[in-house]
Amino acid sequence: MISREVAWRVFATEYNASTLDIKGDGERAPGYVITPLGAKINRLLVVGVLTDKQNVGTDTEPMWRAMLSDGTDRYYVYAGKFSPEAMQVLANLQTPSVVAIVGKCRTYTPQGGNMYVSLRPEKIVETTEELRDYWIIETAKSTLKRIEQTEEALEMVSPSKEDLLSHGFSPVMAEGISMAIEHYGKVDTNRYRGMLLEVLGQITSEGGIAMPTDSTFFTSPEEFDVDEEDLSIPPEELQAMGESSSQEEVPTAQLDDDEKEELVLKLIDALDVNKKGAPLTELAREAAKSKISEAELEEITNSLLDKGLVYEPTIGKMKRI
Repeated sequence: MISREVAWRVFATEYNASTLDIKGDGERAPGYVITPLGAKINRLLVVGVLTDKQNVGTDTEPMWRAMLSDGTDRYYVYAGKFSPEAMQVLANLQTPSVVAIVGKCRTYTPQGGNMYVSLRPEKIVETTEELRDYWIIETAKSTLKRIEQTEEALEMVSPSKEDLLSHGFSPVMAEGISMAIEHYGKVDTNRYRGMLLEVLGQITSEGGIAMPTDSTFFTSPEEFDVDEEDLSIPPEELQAMGESSSQEEVPTAQLDDDEKEELVLKLIDALDVNKKGAPLTELAREAAKSKISEAELEEITNSLLDKGLVYEPTIGKMKRI
């Protein structure tokens, strides 16, 4: 009997940077995506904001494509006839909404092109912002561990799986990190440390974040092969993960990136007079009054889209989530 693969928690930024997949021998052998930090993934557990969906198939044979933002980037989700229950749930969901998805990794490599990754859902559940924040914390913990193990492995000369096993790595991480280093070379781990700082900054508070008590999605973790433990996270552990509680004052004459994003969010709210979204032409005009160019505005709105703070209800409009 073939056991079901464990569902990994990996941020979209790391998953989308993957360019290595391996196929097992035999018709039913599982395939895996190897991320730059050595996660060897067959299944994923992700939680985020469903920001967009559309039927790219037909009425008789629908294929739903959706985007799910986790605060670092967007997962691309495809549900069709091979996952009918998930397809039906996705078809009925409204955007924006917070959802949890367990699904299989999928890859596509056009001839002579780069590899693209997506997710085929097995189960989709609408959930809460509380659980999304909890998922971010747990995914950050797992990511930090992979960062530290990757950095340790990079200090070795051509580390093999056996070398990493002898240094106390688990068999799964020894295999994944050795393959990742061979394929990706010297990974920029500072990029992923910065990602953790940014995503944790969106949701952390002085009181920490506790395991939700009213969620139905995690009441039976064994159903999804997800290991659960006491997951109340105190502030000092968040500090160890790289979250800084200190706030430096910035000159009011020059806005930093976060302040510019906050300004654009306020403009979107003010311009969304009919609750159908702020027209981008008006947004650009108002942003220019604060010395934000159209090119810079595009960068800011892309960042807000990746963080799941805004979405595009129709072409040419931006709406706050």
